[in-house]
Amino acid sequence: MNYALVTGGSRGLGAAISKRLAKQGLGIIVNYRSNESAAKAVADEIIGDSGIAELLPFDVSSEESVDMALEKWEETHPDDRITVLVNNAGIREDNLLIFMQTQQWHNVINTTLDGFFYVTRRILKGMLTKRFGRIINIASLSGLKGLPGQSNYSAAKAALIGATKALAQEVAARKVTVNAVAPGFIKSDMTKDLDEDSLKKLVPVGRFGEADEVAALVAFLASKDSSYITGETISINGGLY
Repeated sequence: MNYALVTGGSRGLGAAISKRLAKQGLGIIVNYRSNESAAKAVADEIIGDSGIAELLPFDVSSEESVDMALEKWEETHPDDRITVLVNNAGIREDNLLIFMQTQQWHNVINTTLDGFFYVTRRILKGMLTKRFGRIINIASLSGLKGLPGQSNYSAAKAALIGATKALAQEVAARKVTVNAVAPGFIKSDMTKDLDEDSLKKLVPVGRFGEADEVAALVAFLASKDSSYITGETISINGGLY
């Protein structure tokens, strides 16, 4: 059985991506750090729709947590493999840089960048051995444009885009593609504290995006139809640049 691992898969974009990939016939590993009830709701919905899903709790920013969880999964699934990895886990701790606390900087950087590194490094070996894999990194408009009050988040997502381009070149010969998706303002738990009525006026299409729209793009990048696309960062932002 081929599986997709979606980090931060319990809510928002991660939940929408998990459900969409399940419709492509992949087994889904819903990763979460603390919200077990939300993760279980996602898995239950997938299973109720005749899909395959299971929970795998770990903290992406902890090397030990990542290695222990994935080693256990591999031991209990000797005939299965993870062919799709969606590095979605991320947090926002916005503040003007002059007021930003050291921990706010590290929390955001560690979740996005260390999480990408620890999880991808662990999963990549199997993809290279089997000569197939899809890695999709969830970046952000903030990593391309930079947004005030998000120096930590913008730095993390910009670095993730750079890592995407580098890794894509390292693994392309083994038929593993690596791409990033850069959403703009999308309705989700991450944006619920934003002033949608004001901000949507900045978006040429005049609205926030839906999580399902991002999930559809991720699903395409996870498919065999995307085999000649790698090292790209695809914006999905309603025309906001």
